[in-house]
Amino acid sequence: MSTAAEDTTSQQPAVAAPVERSDADRFMRRLLRLPEGTTSTAAEARSAFQKSLVFTTCRCLLMYIVFPFVLPAVGLARNVGPVVGITIGLVAIVSIVYSIRRFWRADHSKRWHYTIFGTAIIAFLVWATVADTIRLFD
Repeated sequence: MSTAAEDTTSQQPAVAAPVERSDADRFMRRLLRLPEGTTSTAAEARSAFQKSLVFTTCRCLLMYIVFPFVLPAVGLARNVGPVVGITIGLVAIVSIVYSIRRFWRADHSKRWHYTIFGTAIIAFLVWATVADTIRLFD
């Protein structure tokens, strides 16, 4: 026969076991300044990823189609390209870092894939920002 005290203890929620992480995962979480225990959902990670791609896509469309071909054809935007490119590039870099952090916070299965992809895009954006800065001051 069970007592009331035994019934209440058996209904308490179980404590989740700590997640086992590799040394590389722990290093990345420290590098991204993610506190332990903070989580995010896969949907939030995908949303951040989509937003960062929108910024990067807008930058590429503006810098490689609109500014060099469309605006000069109508006589506008003589030296506005580098300023807008730098601004959008910096916003895109921040957005990509934010989305990488979301993937890691969610412990998304593709976090390493996206980290490599995002880092490659950031490297390109840094190169483009340096080129735009040089062009701006020439």
